[in-house]
Amino acid sequence: MECNVIQTDQAPSAIGPYSQGISVGSWLFVSGQLGMHPQTGELVSHGFAPQARQALENLRQIVLAAGCDLDCVTAVDVFVTDMGDFAEFNEIYTEYFSEHRPARAVVEVSALPKDAKVEIKCIAYRGLI
Repeated sequence: MECNVIQTDQAPSAIGPYSQGISVGSWLFVSGQLGMHPQTGELVSHGFAPQARQALENLRQIVLAAGCDLDCVTAVDVFVTDMGDFAEFNEIYTEYFSEHRPARAVVEVSALPKDAKVEIKCIAYRGLI
C-alpha cells in the first residue's frame, strides 16, 4: 500500500521531521497537534482551554484535508501536563465529539514541545476509497 502525506495550511506546519498526517489505504494517522495558531506557529494562549480547543481544531482540519470528518475518527490519544485539566478537557472535547465517541486515552506527561499544556493525535478510518 502507498503512503500519502496529508498537508494543509489550515493547521500548523510540523515543528519537526514528521508529517501532519499520513494515509495508508483506508486509514489516516494524524500526528500530535498542539494548540498552535496555523499561521503563526505559536501557541494561541498560555491557558489550557484555548490550547485544547485549538489543538482539536488543528486535528479536525487535517482530518478534513484527508477527505473525512470527525465521524471517521476511531481513536484519540491525548497528552496533558496536568491531569487536573481532565474535567475541563472532557467539556471541550464534547464540542468536537458529542454523539460520535472514538476510543480514547488521556495520559499525563511531564512536558510537551513549546511548553504546551495539551497534545492530541488520532487515527481515522476513511472507509472504502
